[in-house]
Amino acid sequence: MADKRGLDGRILRRIVGYLMPYKHWVLLAFVLVMVAAFVGPVRPKLVQLAIDDYIVPNDLTGIHVIILLLLGAAVVEAVLGFINAYFTQWIGQSAIYDVRVRVYRHIQRQPLGFFDRTPIGRLITRTTSDVESLSDVLSAGVVLIMGDLFRLVFITAFMFSLDWVLAIVTLCAMPFMLWVTNWFKRSVRAEYRQVRKQVARLNAFLQEHITGMKIVQLFGREKEEIKAFVKINDHHRSAHLKTVFYHSLFWPAVDILATSTIGLVLWVGGIRALAGGLTVGVLIAFVQYARQFFQPIRNLSNQFNTLQSAMAGAERIFDVLDRDYSLREPSGPIPADVIEGHIEFRGVWFSYSEEPDWVLRDVSFTITPGQTVAIVGATGSGKTTIISLLLRFYDIQKGQILLDGRDICTYRLGYLRWRIGLVLQDAFLFSGSVERNISLGHPDVTLDQVRRAAESIGANEFIERLPGGYQHDVHERGKSLSHGQRQLLSFIRVLVYDPDLLVLDEATSSVDTETEHTIQRALGKLLKNRTSLIIAHRLSTIRHADMILVLHKGKLRQRGTHDELIAQDGLYHTLYALQYKHQEVAAAA
Repeated sequence: MADKRGLDGRILRRIVGYLMPYKHWVLLAFVLVMVAAFVGPVRPKLVQLAIDDYIVPNDLTGIHVIILLLLGAAVVEAVLGFINAYFTQWIGQSAIYDVRVRVYRHIQRQPLGFFDRTPIGRLITRTTSDVESLSDVLSAGVVLIMGDLFRLVFITAFMFSLDWVLAIVTLCAMPFMLWVTNWFKRSVRAEYRQVRKQVARLNAFLQEHITGMKIVQLFGREKEEIKAFVKINDHHRSAHLKTVFYHSLFWPAVDILATSTIGLVLWVGGIRALAGGLTVGVLIAFVQYARQFFQPIRNLSNQFNTLQSAMAGAERIFDVLDRDYSLREPSGPIPADVIEGHIEFRGVWFSYSEEPDWVLRDVSFTITPGQTVAIVGATGSGKTTIISLLLRFYDIQKGQILLDGRDICTYRLGYLRWRIGLVLQDAFLFSGSVERNISLGHPDVTLDQVRRAAESIGANEFIERLPGGYQHDVHERGKSLSHGQRQLLSFIRVLVYDPDLLVLDEATSSVDTETEHTIQRALGKLLKNRTSLIIAHRLSTIRHADMILVLHKGKLRQRGTHDELIAQDGLYHTLYALQYKHQEVAAAA
């Protein structure tokens, strides 16, 4: 348990650390809260003075003054409450904004391997509901906790100044309150962790199955998936109900202690008042102080409840932030303005898992500037992996990859990927206009540049026919466009940035014949004097390659031109007979 308390303190310090950029505003909020904390306990003292010094002696003039002071104290407290409520929320929401940006920026830096093993729904939970769980603590929690503590101090000081006996009677409830609060803390902390865990599971399930709804409906898996969702949702509900159970016990216990203390104050104070040892004004003031005394305790308990939820969310946020798998980058200047395109793989070994399950085995080849190289092989042979390693989505375990004679690890990732254009088989589009999907919001890419790139591959006509033209909303993942149209937009996106190297990962394997002809016409100009690496299932692309690399089970088996490899009567000849011969027959027909 001691470890957990230490961990709590460490996490709390990290949470509060996000308020440091706003420390001057937080300090001002503390001052305002302390003033409000002092003004509140003044009112019972004024009531005591009104009764003992003016009502009993029958001094109406003094009563008027006390009434004005009471009204002034109420107005000051109300105004300070309004200012604090708005002020602390502004501070907290600014801090939450910083936290969410930091988490998202951290996630963006992670390599693809991180996303391969981390459910997307879990990351969504971290940047949304887990961050939001910190909102109440950063918005008002820390300031209100300090304000309630000072209020307790001021109330206690006023009580002892009036009557130390009744003050001690009131404080007798504190040991019981501390025991109840400690029990609540131990019980509810684990349940809040479970709630955050179940929220992440729920989000991950929803994200995965809504994205894959086409498969669910295609194979009639609706009933089975509903059962799975009901099970996860039931665990989520059960976790919440356990926290509700502890709250349902905690708050009545606090109310019973508060009411019992007020009753004890009335009993002891009443006996002393009847004996003449206590004035009526002091007794009435103490009843009010007893009520005020438990109000900040209730607030502190509520803030503690909020803090427990924040702790559970913060643990999960910090777990992401503390695990940094981002690829190391050089700190020096960018080595060149233009990449010539000389690529060399030297004895490259690579596995996606920590325990070596080699996807590439001792792969070596060289591509000279301006060459067009095609990579062929059966599914799982390592074709796409070569491209991913060239773009440094992953780091290799053995060997070396050189670009223009320099290890690719000496290039900054942003520069490396900016100079290499990649077109994938499955073109991904974001919600928004056609223009924004091509420019990706880059401020230096103008609409005229986008239009010229589209015209260069013959795609301008189909874009102009869309409702709104370049401002047409493609909807989520480009659902308002056909697959071929999405593929054309991905080509335009690469052309706009005018890369030094071009990488095509089966970019024309799933488009219709007309779209392929449009792309092939553009590729003639696009590939000229530009190093290109192509994974292709189309014979037309392979025939025009300067060199073909043949992969099989992670090893480079053959290399050469189409005619040379056909003449060797080896693996490529077999692959050609199985996959490409029918394309040649169809083209001839």
